[in-house]
Amino acid sequence: MNLPNKLTLFRIALIPVFLIFMTEITGPAAWLLVNTGLGGFVLAFNEFITVGGGYIAAGAVFIIAFSTDALDGYIARKYNLITDFGIFLDPIADKLLVAAALIALTANGVVGVWVTVLMLSREFIVTGLRLIAANKGIVLAAGGFGKAKTATQSAALAMLIFRNFNIGILNTVNAGLILLYAALLLTIISGVDYIYKNRALFTGA
Repeated sequence: MNLPNKLTLFRIALIPVFLIFMTEITGPAAWLLVNTGLGGFVLAFNEFITVGGGYIAAGAVFIIAFSTDALDGYIARKYNLITDFGIFLDPIADKLLVAAALIALTANGVVGVWVTVLMLSREFIVTGLRLIAANKGIVLAAGGFGKAKTATQSAALAMLIFRNFNIGILNTVNAGLILLYAALLLTIISGVDYIYKNRALFTGA
């Protein structure tokens, strides 16, 4: 397995780490740890999350994970290491990371449910189009709106994950929400643009 594909798998492996730092240990997991003598760890970890340490750790993991996306693509193109496995897995890894961040932030009450639904719906639709195209031997490249959406979305999610830092008169939540709504607009525009440009996949024209 080449380096770009290893970086893609590493990005996927970081997703559960990210999610661990986004939530307190509760429910069956807490019960299991307490009954195996790790109650002190549960209390310490939940306190770490409560005081904001979890958001900082989760934000750092998110940035590291997202940075591997640009890195694996650069290495694959520069050294001609593009493989069918990488073409298949790379966009899936990106979408899993974004979905994990959106769902975690929605569960924590930071992002509205309807925003998450709209953003994830676009990803499912585009993935479906790519599968149809792949079945016909066509590779659909990302468009300008899609690239702008991805950049704005990742910046917004990073800000919302970090939460408690201040940027001038804006804290990261307010700045992140502004960017997130910009990303939502680009999500809708890029989705419509993607469907329109590839409408021949449905019509057969």
